[in-house]
Amino acid sequence: MTTDDMDLNPESIGETNNTPPIIPSDGLSFERQNNDLIWVSDKINQVREELGRFIIGQHEIVELLIAGIFANGHVLLEGVPGVAKTLSSKVLAKTLNVNFSRIQFTPDLMPSDVLGTSIFNMKESEFFFKKGPIFANIVLIDEINRAPAKTQASLFEVMEERQITYDGVEYPMSFPFLVVATQNPVEQEGTYNLPEAQLDRFLFKIKIGYPDLSQEEDILRRYKHQVGAADLNKVKAVFSTADLSKIHTVMEEIIVEDHLLKYIAAITHKTRNHGKLFLGASPRASLAMLRAAKAIAAIRGRDFVTPEDIRFVTAPVLNHRLILTPEAEMEGYRTEDIIKEIVESIEVPR
Repeated sequence: MTTDDMDLNPESIGETNNTPPIIPSDGLSFERQNNDLIWVSDKINQVREELGRFIIGQHEIVELLIAGIFANGHVLLEGVPGVAKTLSSKVLAKTLNVNFSRIQFTPDLMPSDVLGTSIFNMKESEFFFKKGPIFANIVLIDEINRAPAKTQASLFEVMEERQITYDGVEYPMSFPFLVVATQNPVEQEGTYNLPEAQLDRFLFKIKIGYPDLSQEEDILRRYKHQVGAADLNKVKAVFSTADLSKIHTVMEEIIVEDHLLKYIAAITHKTRNHGKLFLGASPRASLAMLRAAKAIAAIRGRDFVTPEDIRFVTAPVLNHRLILTPEAEMEGYRTEDIIKEIVESIEVPR
């Protein structure tokens, strides 16, 4: 994959969309918004270029990872070993000029190993709280499904409220705070299923598959002269904390028509009344679709959301929030099949 393949051209993307943009009454506001979107597109091109030096293909996955950052949502990456889940997360984190930490989840990991613990200061004759590795802007949790339930429960508060409570004292996380977790769906020994309440806190569950034949060949060409591991210190930081704060302001101004809100609500409501689903999506899923669609619109250089943006994010937003009935599982259905059926059954608003 070359840098030219990754260039993002908002005009070319918009050619397939017949929905005209809604221009605010204030012309100056519209001009400022366009300038902001151009700045966002330039930044995204830089991120794609950095990722392209290490990751071959996976264009949609890269777009979803960037959307997760823009939407300030946690991301779960699922795939078999060796498909660059951890590498993608580390390279993406390196493009952000923020604090980064990594936690390797294991069956003997304790909540205090994640959150922190109280330590006695002999000079002061009192306890003080020593913060754990969760206190960072980007936290990579590798093999998240290897930790037991008590350790998983320690993430509930911090993932939802972006704070932890220890000995009655609240410790807020600094902005931004994102968890990027990886898990292996194949290996079962020494793993634990994530609780539904924790899965619901992830904005996306991105499933990474095998590369196709041409991408496999490109990977071999890229690394045929390299013996050691990739040097991630060469990754250039693109986004600062101030940049991410500005992007969130841009996203707040992205236009979402009422008929698109009804479209999101219809998709979510359908999951709660489907015969093959035991558990449907919650209102948190509807809000996640809205935030993710606005992020995709910004990434694609638009100040308005289209139905295509919503359809693009529906599967990664919903696939970890739905539970099939036992009968549907026995018949070989997957959650992605049901999501596709639901989306295709609802008329696309125009």
